[in-house]
Amino acid sequence: MYRLCVRDHFMIAHSFKGETFGPAQRTHGATYVVDVIFQRPALDEDGLVIDIGLASESLKATLATYNYRNLDELDVFEGHNTSTEFMAKVIFDHLVEDIRAGKLGKAAEGIERIEVKLHESHIAWASYEGTL
Repeated sequence: MYRLCVRDHFMIAHSFKGETFGPAQRTHGATYVVDVIFQRPALDEDGLVIDIGLASESLKATLATYNYRNLDELDVFEGHNTSTEFMAKVIFDHLVEDIRAGKLGKAAEGIERIEVKLHESHIAWASYEGTL
């Protein structure tokens, strides 16, 4: 399986509901470094997994939706704890929509899997990986 990774980051504020989260029930911030790994079994006719420029632009646009936002204030997340794991799937879904809409170019048609990894810190990360 061939893989190509693009990286960006975004900053958010949020809080969690439930005793499990202890002090994180209060509003707090997070800065995530985001790695997106696009995977396909064979390279396209140009020798690519995906157009790295288009993949980077799509990721940047997706993250801009949430960057410098308090996720607790966004209706789309009402009733959800916006954990690192949850946000990895949210980003995955945005990227899949962009691929299906043709925004990531012809090479993206061969993508079979995507992994979205959010690094919370130098010692902890969470990810979501799925098929297209």
